[in-house]
Amino acid sequence: MRIITGIYKGRHFDIPRNFKARPTTDFAKENIFNVLNGYIDFDEATALDLFSGTGSISLELLSRGCSQVVSVEADKDHHAFIKQCLKKLGAENCIAIRGDVFRFVKGCRQQFDFIFADPPYALKELPQIPDMVFEHDLLKPDGVFVFEHGKQYDFSSHPRFLEHREYGSVNFSIFR
Repeated sequence: MRIITGIYKGRHFDIPRNFKARPTTDFAKENIFNVLNGYIDFDEATALDLFSGTGSISLELLSRGCSQVVSVEADKDHHAFIKQCLKKLGAENCIAIRGDVFRFVKGCRQQFDFIFADPPYALKELPQIPDMVFEHDLLKPDGVFVFEHGKQYDFSSHPRFLEHREYGSVNFSIFR
């Protein structure tokens, strides 16, 4: 896993082979962040990374200058790996939470400039996640929400949908 750009550019982290999480590919990550640069200035933004997995997106957000990143991951080994990566970077502006994303969202009282969600593609609740984010008012008025999902999903009829991007087998729906 590699950080694409920013203050930690080029830093590599070896993901344990036994991990179930699949980090967003470098190709997809680089391309979606290029698109996002037209929507949001990450410098000093607050960000939420749901279903953090390996922490790849959280680390990228920190490297790009976010003032605070909240990373939520349920798996204890993945959470420990994220904390280990944060320690190696000396990044203190990331809160790594080990817990259920759905419970976290229901109880969260903070709003964010940027939200990224990359749930397991087989998750049965996956189609409800965009509505859940907006119903709980997690996004600031000019904020951006990026949702990574499988190709079988189409969110273009969602009232907050902006655009869809596809990079290989990785699909992103962007909402505002």
